[in-house]
Amino acid sequence: MESAIDQHLKCPRTLSRRVDDDYQPPFPMWVARADASLQQVVMAYLGIQFREEQREAALKAMRDIVASFGLADGPQQHDLTHHTDNQGYENFIVVGYWRDSAAYCRWLRSPEVDGWWSSEDRLGEGLGYFREIIAPRAEQFETLYGFRDDLPGVGGVMDGISGDIEEHGYWGSMRDRFPVSQTDRMRPSGELRVVSGDPAKGGRVLVQGHDNIALIRSGQDWAEAGDEERALYFDEMLPPLLQGMDFLRDEGQALGCYSNRFVRNIDLDGNLLDIAYDIGHWRSLDRLERWAESHPTHLRIFTTFFRVAAGLQKLRLYHEVSVSDARSQMFEYINCHPRTGMLRDAQPMQA
Repeated sequence: MESAIDQHLKCPRTLSRRVDDDYQPPFPMWVARADASLQQVVMAYLGIQFREEQREAALKAMRDIVASFGLADGPQQHDLTHHTDNQGYENFIVVGYWRDSAAYCRWLRSPEVDGWWSSEDRLGEGLGYFREIIAPRAEQFETLYGFRDDLPGVGGVMDGISGDIEEHGYWGSMRDRFPVSQTDRMRPSGELRVVSGDPAKGGRVLVQGHDNIALIRSGQDWAEAGDEERALYFDEMLPPLLQGMDFLRDEGQALGCYSNRFVRNIDLDGNLLDIAYDIGHWRSLDRLERWAESHPTHLRIFTTFFRVAAGLQKLRLYHEVSVSDARSQMFEYINCHPRTGMLRDAQPMQA
């Protein structure tokens, strides 16, 4: 048994864990590992928003973004998703991961990428675009996997997998897996602010984030699952999960959830794959924890998972959670409806 916090990220604790030192988890789980050369990762969510009749144009835009990943300094890991939001708009999201923030900056500033995003053509196509990008330092994110190979998400840019870890299976274990939690409570500071543009008018809108916005990606992969595990997922796990995700999407604002999207993975032609995940932005890790520990919509998800977790063979479940500094965030929107992502909760800058 080992700690979720790797040895090179350990430091003298000033804040205690949520469990005693002799705690034994109820079943095995693992975390992604990276060597000390990994200082910061970049998680880029690049979206296209459209109506059904614009699907072909949106697919082309999605493929253009994916093609740009093949340029110098593109991401080491990416995936594609689709979802329909609660305003009836469809959305493709291209999600890219870099383990080198300097490489990401070179990619972002390349003439091909910057020129495409900055082009006036984006304003007149009838599509919406957004890019929601965070770059947590190595001590500012944690992972958790119920499997040990072919890691999705940020695990795909790391170097390997841990042995069985201690910090899981109890309330507060998510926080305890963060290396920064040894000395920092990760409290938020400031508010979301619109720094340019007007969400109500469309066009280009830039939102300024704040320190310690929390981002969770929580996924399920049933591609290799047999009939019994598929039935378990669709009949027992998915109904309470969808209920919880819809609740956060529609009513999460009062709880500190800025944005919640339950997405399905797709291929380049937009065909659905047997993989799905939630993308949730929260004001703080504390707000995410409060929902997870006390709200009926999450308690139903959690108790179902605990009941079946030890028997899972091919159904792959995981999550990654991060916080980030305001200076390491970008939230930018072009012609998106005003309830997209951070637009809903962003306040106008004071004169």
